[in-house]
Amino acid sequence: MHFYGTGRVNELGHLEIGGVDTVTLGEQYGTPLYIYDVALIRERANMFQEAFKKSGVKSQVAYASKAFSSIAMFQLAMEEGLSLDVVSSGELYTAIQAEFPPERIHLHGNNKSYEELEMAIDANVGCIVVDNFYELSLIESICRKKGKVCPILLRVTPGIEAHTHDYILTGQEDSKFGFDLWNGQAEEALQLVLAKECFDVLGLHCHIGSQIFETTGFILAAQKLSEQIRNWHERYSFSPRVLNLGGGFGIRYTDEDQPIPVSAYVEEIVEAVKRDFDEYRMDMPEIWIEPGRSLVGDAGTTIYKIGSTKHVPNTRTYWAVDGGMSDNIRPALYQAKYEASLANRMNDKAEEEVAIAGKCCESGDMLIWDLPLPNIEHGDLLAVFCTGAYGYSMANNYNRIRRPAVVFVENGESRLVVKRESLDDLIRNDLSLYK
Repeated sequence: MHFYGTGRVNELGHLEIGGVDTVTLGEQYGTPLYIYDVALIRERANMFQEAFKKSGVKSQVAYASKAFSSIAMFQLAMEEGLSLDVVSSGELYTAIQAEFPPERIHLHGNNKSYEELEMAIDANVGCIVVDNFYELSLIESICRKKGKVCPILLRVTPGIEAHTHDYILTGQEDSKFGFDLWNGQAEEALQLVLAKECFDVLGLHCHIGSQIFETTGFILAAQKLSEQIRNWHERYSFSPRVLNLGGGFGIRYTDEDQPIPVSAYVEEIVEAVKRDFDEYRMDMPEIWIEPGRSLVGDAGTTIYKIGSTKHVPNTRTYWAVDGGMSDNIRPALYQAKYEASLANRMNDKAEEEVAIAGKCCESGDMLIWDLPLPNIEHGDLLAVFCTGAYGYSMANNYNRIRRPAVVFVENGESRLVVKRESLDDLIRNDLSLYK
């Protein structure tokens, strides 16, 4: 079994994370339960930052909070000196409640509302990453009303396709995100913002995809941006202070995934930008990146209690857990694959291959199709690994299932950071016809 961070098998044969027995966690906080290895998150944050320090360039490592957002997570990111990428008023409000430094917050989104933009400008966020002309008009209106200047990055699509799942490609020309680099949209946007005093144009942003296992796409994107910047430097004397190359750095979910070291991404991205800007005789910009999954993905483990079973002769045996697509919708959406073990019987040898089903009333609610496990008993605990990204953040109340609790573990201690929803929480916003 491949372990991440502080994961290990303790003397009881139980899975232990952060020095805490996961069986004990299940008893204390209930299941399903999201467990985060805080030490591993800290380690990943430090790896990104150290790689930039060695490169000698100014940088910001912004946590892409869509991967997992909560007050405690934002406070942890703040402790580690990260910046923050938010994409909605909800994520921004959470950051404000966490007392995250506003100058290190970047607001994203392809359809930001007037209210979201006003909220960000009132909060004095570090920058707004602008996606379209409509958004520019809204920002201009707000800034004129408030007498403010808004720092912005222009998000552009460089036409680079990452080697990843089609559903999560975002850098190619046919994308809902950003100004296209080659059809003239990006240049038109640049001309517009340079002519307006209400915009402080920091530079450019791009994001080419997710779960990427090589550096080629990032290097090609940096080259295309640098080439266009050279042209704009000659035409408009535009010299970006910031070049944000997004995120998408891959992690290992199963043996099929082969991620490269964090330092390799940073080193090759910085080298490519340095080379191009030196060649074009332009000042080196500050490099920003936006890791999300690569900071929290493999730091998260979800534990479930195993319940019912169904044996289909000559086909397979199904075992159902007390969660599923309500707490991890990625297998249903993306056919995402995971590894798992029995948290309470880690030393037992695999005896059978089973399918792990969720409890939602959907035939597509399957977490893992072919999983080798020991002979299962009702009440065993199943630990599904690498659920730290897009588990809780995409959790839902389908079938009115309550969203799980979230626990941080570190140095032998556990801390509840998100409460399990109650039945009363489910009907909190419901209104009766008779009252």
